[in-house]
Amino acid sequence: MKSLEERIAELDRELAALKEERDRVNSEARKWSEKRDSIHEQIRGLRAEVADLRGKRDALNREVQRLKGLRGKAQAERREKRDQMSKLREKLRGLIEKRPPRSMRETEKAIEGLEWKIQTSSLSLEEEKELIGQVKLLEAQLLIHRKIQRLKDRLTGLQKEREALKAEAELNHEKLSELAGQSQTFHEEMLKALERIRALREEADGAHQKYVAIKQKAQPLRQRHAELSQQIALLRQELHQAEEERGKERIQALQRELEKRALEKWKRGEKLTLEEFKVLVEQGIL
Repeated sequence: MKSLEERIAELDRELAALKEERDRVNSEARKWSEKRDSIHEQIRGLRAEVADLRGKRDALNREVQRLKGLRGKAQAERREKRDQMSKLREKLRGLIEKRPPRSMRETEKAIEGLEWKIQTSSLSLEEEKELIGQVKLLEAQLLIHRKIQRLKDRLTGLQKEREALKAEAELNHEKLSELAGQSQTFHEEMLKALERIRALREEADGAHQKYVAIKQKAQPLRQRHAELSQQIALLRQELHQAEEERGKERIQALQRELEKRALEKWKRGEKLTLEEFKVLVEQGIL
């Protein structure tokens, strides 16, 4: 049968090997835990990047929508100007059909000449009446010329406004096309970051699963370690108690030997030592 010392030494060796294996397993688990946490840190950084990219993309999209609104407004105003011009051209065609053969300048000169003649010449009532009638006829013709000129001026103004609106619409279109391109770039970068997050999350899940599996593997090692530690503690306690018992037995044996020697010396009438004397007194012999 093995002695307590042998059993304790054997358990100590098993405990040391078990502790080494437990530490190795814990180190491996810690490695996967650190890898998982490192990946999670990368994911947090990418999420912040995604939020930034989404914010930039959405801001550009809002600006694109605003520019589309301005472009649409300019296009609608151009159509409105075109409709106005179409109506004015119709009126202009009608007036041109009624336009007198004389030009506006010739008509103005003719009116000026007749008015001068009326004011400076000695005319009969009948002659003055005839000249006034001619002036009124020329003024009516001049009115047609002026209406034609106003329509032409208005058409020219509308055409310039249409050209300005066209330039504005084209400029807004160029701007929104450029911003839409930038927005698409941000969107694609965001999708790449999201895909990277998905891949990292899978990698982190894998690392966590390995961590959990290793921790589960370490559980029986921890349990066995606790059992061995408890067994060794109990054996050491038992060994200590056994050593105490052996110590007591040695003391008792020595005590009995001292009593025997003292009694023999006393019977022989020899001189006793103080210790021998105390022993015989305690035994009630003296």
